Amino acid sequence: MKKINIGNGEISVSEISLGCMRIADISVSEAAKLINTALEEGIDFFDHADIYGGGKSEEVFAEAVDMNPSIREKFIIQTKCGIRQGYFDFSKEHILNSVEGSLKRLKTDYIDTLLLHRPDTLMEPEEVAEAFDILHSSGKVRYFGVSNQNPMQIELLNKYLNHKIIINQLQLSIMHTGMIDSGINVNMKIDNSIDRDGSILEYCRLKDITIQAWSPFQFGFFEGVFLDNDKFPELNKKINEIAEVKGVPNTAIATAWILRHPAKIQTIAGTTNSKRLKDICKASKIELTRQEWYEIYRAAGNKLP
Repeated sequence: MKKINIGNGEISVSEISLGCMRIADISVSEAAKLINTALEEGIDFFDHADIYGGGKSEEVFAEAVDMNPSIREKFIIQTKCGIRQGYFDFSKEHILNSVEGSLKRLKTDYIDTLLLHRPDTLMEPEEVAEAFDILHSSGKVRYFGVSNQNPMQIELLNKYLNHKIIINQLQLSIMHTGMIDSGINVNMKIDNSIDRDGSILEYCRLKDITIQAWSPFQFGFFEGVFLDNDKFPELNKKINEIAEVKGVPNTAIATAWILRHPAKIQTIAGTTNSKRLKDICKASKIELTRQEWYEIYRAAGNKLP
């Protein structure tokens, strides 16, 4: 498994991460098999959130690995906070309480990276800064990030933070490419030229903020997967052609398409199927050519100017 440097280079991690949102839905033994498969494939980064399974995903993970201090050093654990029932909450109190809950469920003394989960328009950045300072100084959280935030939201936070944002988790797949489209279609009067995210891709590259791609096989907002989907015949034909040439499954090609970008985007694979995870990890052993990357991009329905 290839490694990438997160943020300022203080953390070196697997370029593919295991997303643990769905492990609350499987048994502890199944979760243990999945996590062991991830480790065997070279994955050392595990993505959680306090809301996944209502906290159960974190509990299942800790039980599945039989968490203890010696085992803990094998993992880089990320969790998120800020989403509550019907609203968002970046208050100092909620951030601190959420981390305490995650630490307890994960049976660990520290979180490697903590993300603020989606934007909270009522955020008071001074409060966030206080919470981050407390968590960092106490050794409970080492690094901080956000998810689904635009450049100005990150700038607002960083104005007050002593511990700067080093991660931004964003939805990205071959069928969800808004942050790429607007950069390709500059100065065009078409829908793909609309910049909905404030040039977030280029901003993160400029600021050494690692983008993590969530839902790498989804189209729309949890509308389904595009692989082997009759709605996308041209895309699947092209992916399958390249997969045959490379000798890998189509999931590896869809993942490799993300990994090929020079922004060094980390892909969050949310599968609970061990075989599928192995297939996804084959992406780290191949690299798409520039021509292949653009062929897939065009097959997804995108036109180049």
